[in-house]
Amino acid sequence: MKAKKILILGAAGRDFHNFNVIFRGNAEYNVVGFTATQIPGIAGRRYPTELAGPLYPAGIPIFEEKDLEHLVDEHEIDAVVFSYSDISHQNLMHLASRVVATGADFWLLSSQRTQLKSSVPVISICAVRTGCGKSPLGRFVTSELRREGHKPDLAIQAVQRFAVIEDLDKHQCTIEEREEYEPHLREGTIVYAGVDYGRILRQAEKEADVILWDGGNNDTPFYNSDLEIVVVDPHRPGHELSYYPGEVNLRRADVVVINKVDTASPQNVETVRKNIGLSNPNAKVVQTACRVAVSEPELVKGRRVLVVEDGPTLTHGEMPYGAGVVAARQCGAAELVDPRPFAVGSIRWTYEHYPHLTSLLPAMGYSAMQCHELEETINRVPCDLVLVATPIDLGHLVKINKPSLRVTYEIEDLTHPGLSEILTRFTRERAGVGV
Repeated sequence: MKAKKILILGAAGRDFHNFNVIFRGNAEYNVVGFTATQIPGIAGRRYPTELAGPLYPAGIPIFEEKDLEHLVDEHEIDAVVFSYSDISHQNLMHLASRVVATGADFWLLSSQRTQLKSSVPVISICAVRTGCGKSPLGRFVTSELRREGHKPDLAIQAVQRFAVIEDLDKHQCTIEEREEYEPHLREGTIVYAGVDYGRILRQAEKEADVILWDGGNNDTPFYNSDLEIVVVDPHRPGHELSYYPGEVNLRRADVVVINKVDTASPQNVETVRKNIGLSNPNAKVVQTACRVAVSEPELVKGRRVLVVEDGPTLTHGEMPYGAGVVAARQCGAAELVDPRPFAVGSIRWTYEHYPHLTSLLPAMGYSAMQCHELEETINRVPCDLVLVATPIDLGHLVKINKPSLRVTYEIEDLTHPGLSEILTRFTRERAGVGV
């Protein structure tokens, strides 16, 4: 039987995982290529032979998604497999319509079909959108697990193992990767990342009694989870039902965390709560605050401030502001300086591509060149103070030529009994201890 020709639409994460789990080594399919979107600098490269397997001795090429119709026609594609996250239902169906109009099939692989099974308990932390607060929620969960005497490992994305901050430098991690890994390393949690999640899982099982899955953007878990925690954002009410695969996460969740209730309107919180009840009435629902803090708030008051925010929250997540803007306003900044006139290179392109961004700077850093352009942009902006609201020590990567302060944000459990009690019950039941 002739192998089906497959094209996988991706963003250097879910696409590779779906290939590894469903298509690698399967002679019924011939994966002609991947496409790239969201992350710059991927197109033109190849998924390497050592990861693609013996059916692909030359590896697998990565193309631009914009050439979708041409690729389907040129390579006589039978099916296009959608494999990335945080896309509106409307844009997802535009992609599907483009594919179906060519005569090819459009596939969505189920979360269950692409999950790997672990020999130790897995807790997953997912979201309905990028920027809901997975990172501080992940820190909260690992802290609670340690308090219960457990040794969690974090599996995020051959296998990379990060145990200390210096490992991030050794592996030349991007700003986006550091934002995911660094806060956990500072708390003593070992982080595994890479491309082959099967190998990551086998390695993590050797030294952890609980695995914490932290998915990128609003992706579904790559591992079969014993406890699925999903965070929603009342600053974007309705998004929990209008983005893929965020709605999948909402409908599968064991626990739904309504985060940021301290800064969202009660009306928006209630809208989100009603949508949870309609979509997943059996889920446990808890509320958390996301407390924003600056070490020396008096230095912000009355100053002209440049706010540097977490990049993906603003770009993929489409948020017009983040924790930095909240902190600047709480501390009485006189002005949020608009950095757009001073942006260079790919940072200027980011503003053109995401016109909803105004008086703040997304910390984009997918490459060494982009980090340099970020540094140059920061240093060109005329301001009194730079307020850095990324989860990492940005000053370690870029040299800032003016005073700067870091913004921190941590989860506070507001429901009693709440998330702490849910985690305690879960871990003790898994250990066979009565609660």
